[in-house]
Amino acid sequence: MADLSEYKARTGRVMPVWTLEIQTLAEDTDRILDAVMQVHPLSFGRYQRNASVSAVGKETAQPEPGSTTTTHVAGFEAGSTETYPMVELKISIERDLAALEKVMDAIIDAHHYEEPVIFLREDWASRATYDPTSNNPNRWWNNGKGLPDRID
Repeated sequence: MADLSEYKARTGRVMPVWTLEIQTLAEDTDRILDAVMQVHPLSFGRYQRNASVSAVGKETAQPEPGSTTTTHVAGFEAGSTETYPMVELKISIERDLAALEKVMDAIIDAHHYEEPVIFLREDWASRATYDPTSNNPNRWWNNGKGLPDRID
C-alpha cells in the first residue's frame, strides 16, 4: 500500500486507522458500542461514537465437539450446520496498540459469543477540511433536503 502520510488535497487529508468489523446480532450493537465508548471515543472528525451497521444478513458455522454450542445446546450434533441472523458493526480507531487492546477487550467482554468474529484491517480514513458554514450546495444544510430521517 502506498504511503499516504504526505497526502494533501484541497478538501482534506487521510490518516492511518485500524478498522474493526464485528459480526454480531443487530440488537447487540448498542451494547457493544456502549462498552467501547467506556475506553475509546470512536471519534471521526468532530463527532464521537461513529460506527456503521450493515443490514441483517446470515452467519453460518459447523460447531466442533467441545464447542460451546455442543456443550450448551441439548441434542446439538457436532458438525451440524447452524445459521443465525447477524449484522456487521464497523468502527475505526487510530493505529495505537494500547487503544486497540482496550477496544478489543471491551468488544469481546460485551459480545454474546466466546469467540466473536472480528476482522482487523489497516486502512486510511478521510478527514475533510472542516467548515461548518460552507456554502457548498451539496452540503445537507444547503441542499434543501436537510438530514435524512433518523432511524432511532
